[in-house]
Amino acid sequence: MRSAWRRAPDPGGRVDGSTRNRRDGSVRGRTDGIPRSRTGGRSDAAARVRRREAAVRAAFLAPAAAFLLLFLGRPLLDNITTSLRDSTAATLLGGSAPFTGPDNHIRLLASEEFRQAAATTVLYTAGSLAAQFTVGLALALFFQRRFPLGRIVRSLMLLPWLMPLVATGTVWRWMLDTDDGVVNGALRALHAVPSGVPWLTGTHEALWSVILVNTWVGIPFNTALLYAGLQAIPPQVHEAARVDGAGPVRLFRSVTWPLLRPTAGVVLVLGAVYTLRAPDVVLALTGGGPAGATRTLAALAHEQAYARFDFGRAAATGNVLVLVSLGLALLHLRAVRRARTP
Repeated sequence: MRSAWRRAPDPGGRVDGSTRNRRDGSVRGRTDGIPRSRTGGRSDAAARVRRREAAVRAAFLAPAAAFLLLFLGRPLLDNITTSLRDSTAATLLGGSAPFTGPDNHIRLLASEEFRQAAATTVLYTAGSLAAQFTVGLALALFFQRRFPLGRIVRSLMLLPWLMPLVATGTVWRWMLDTDDGVVNGALRALHAVPSGVPWLTGTHEALWSVILVNTWVGIPFNTALLYAGLQAIPPQVHEAARVDGAGPVRLFRSVTWPLLRPTAGVVLVLGAVYTLRAPDVVLALTGGGPAGATRTLAALAHEQAYARFDFGRAAATGNVLVLVSLGLALLHLRAVRRARTP
């Protein structure tokens, strides 16, 4: 009777210690009506699944990461170490290059040829990108229309981009020759010019000629990517805009261009990086001349390395090109991230 009275709750609603312990234990052992052991098992299983997924992702990314480190990271590291030393043909034969620190970069940035090459690079890159993108976008819009042999024509347009740049430069150098070139021959036959135009030997004409050839090379690349971007736009969007009364100009400005802008950003960034780093067209046409009128930074690095054998200065010029290309890529990624953020 006494033990039963002790286990019973008092009139105030209180319980004794044993009852409180049993109830508290049952409450602490449950989370939202689910036993703790069952909740812990589910969390452990979810953690194992996440670890397994992370391991699978790492396994797929490991070959790509190894490739980048081996074929991109190591040459970049070697270029940086070379730019910090007085690396010339004599030091390579001697087996040791003295460490000079940032001296190669300081002398490069202070030189007049670097400033001239940087200005030429800006004009060459901006002119090429503007012409390539404008013509490529016009052709991409044109190829959206269905017409006979449209696929064959689109395929043939890739030939200038697929040809080796050295072969392209050689053919264009023959076509733009002052005396025997096809272009001057045609202009003289049409009585458009009294004598041959110095396309590649004039200090004012050479840069525009190089831009023209580089534009011809890059148009297929721009056309292909922009055409793919146009094809990804749902046709229902254009149909709805036409129903609302939008004309061709308003349709392009308000519908097509906003949806094509991410693709256009990729095309411009890739075109800029490719134009900055590739000296093939310049070297095949003019070799950087006349009088340095077409010497870009990439052509300057090539001249420093293989004509002057100043490998440290050439590596410093290459570092500048890498930093500029990296900056363009980061700006593009930041713009894309802002566009996706609501």
